[in-house]
Amino acid sequence: MELSIVIPAWNEADNLLKLLPQLHAVLSHLNTDYEIIVVDNHSADATAKVCAAEGATLVQQTEPGYGGALWAGFDRATGQYVLTMDADLSHVPDFVPTMWARRSEAELVVASRYVEGGGADMPFYREILSIILNVTYTKLLSLPVKDISSGFRLYHASALRDLDLQSNDFDALEEILIKCYARGYRIIEVPFHYSPRSTGTSKVKLLQFGVSYLRTLIRMWKLRNSIESADYDARAFDSVIPLQRYWQRQRYRIITALIDASKSCLDVGCGSSRILGAVNDHTVGLDVNPGKLLYARCYGRPLVNASIMALPFEDRAFDQLICSQVIEHVEAGDQPFSEMARVLKDGGQLVLGTPDYGRMTWVIIERLYKFFAPGAYGDKHITHYTRDSLLATLERFGFRPQQVSYILGAEMIASFVKVDDAD
Repeated sequence: MELSIVIPAWNEADNLLKLLPQLHAVLSHLNTDYEIIVVDNHSADATAKVCAAEGATLVQQTEPGYGGALWAGFDRATGQYVLTMDADLSHVPDFVPTMWARRSEAELVVASRYVEGGGADMPFYREILSIILNVTYTKLLSLPVKDISSGFRLYHASALRDLDLQSNDFDALEEILIKCYARGYRIIEVPFHYSPRSTGTSKVKLLQFGVSYLRTLIRMWKLRNSIESADYDARAFDSVIPLQRYWQRQRYRIITALIDASKSCLDVGCGSSRILGAVNDHTVGLDVNPGKLLYARCYGRPLVNASIMALPFEDRAFDQLICSQVIEHVEAGDQPFSEMARVLKDGGQLVLGTPDYGRMTWVIIERLYKFFAPGAYGDKHITHYTRDSLLATLERFGFRPQQVSYILGAEMIASFVKVDDAD
């Protein structure tokens, strides 16, 4: 199955009677296998009869609300792609081919009212509320999306797996989109003109709506500002926290100045840092977190999902190697250093950054970092290095120090040359 259409519907028999034949007519021209899934919440009208007559699968939701309908539909869907739309004819079937044509550009395609070319016919108060909601979410959560409340979407099914969704109301739409983006999936918007329902009544209850959105906003703010967000490292470069912003930019400046743009380079633990895109065109990014790599696609570099404990490259494969903010996150031992020495050419350069726990300045700054950026990397350091211990360890693996720089006298960024085995 290539495409699943999921339609939440509650007492929408009259609209479904018009929508389903239109959908079949449009989908028949896509030359793809599809299924239509209508998710019902025990409607009192003829929804079941209409679905049976119009070739749609009817699923009864077990969790309440609009979110509960989506979860039930996603569980039942078997398609490689999943399209969601409303049953009230506000999402016209004729627009489905436009979204389908863009499916290879992103894991989530949004029919957007608020990008250039889009629009909406709705009562003034609803339009104002919608704009306030979208601006609040996108600005507070640093999202590059204009319309996060549109329910007319096309997902690659992989983006919906294991999302651990909690919202049951219409705020489920925001939670899904934000969690997809936080996992590194691409999102694009295509301009769409929204028209309100012509028959039936809206299921939105304003008070419940507002409370649900506030709760979800708080949960999503915590997610967006934690290291679980795939773009965490990139966002830190422009952080509103002065210390974090300064730190990222100093690290960026020091490391990029040390790398020779004409030579091959491996960035171990690249994360979503902008360093990967700035070093040179001969750089390979490697990280153990697949979400970080999904985001890092924007830098246009080859990417590898692997651990520093087992670098999947031949011996002496690279002229240069960057390892910034990695070794303090893994268990103490020789394996990371022996692997870096193995894949680096004789005479090659290693640029390594890690906090210096031998300095009181780092101990103080780490406490401040934990206070101002809870959920960030500050509380994830399980191995503590000092300048002397690090230099001694690297000397055992054939590295000779060239220079050591510090950020605020706390984080050391050192460059080493790998001594030729014959020396």
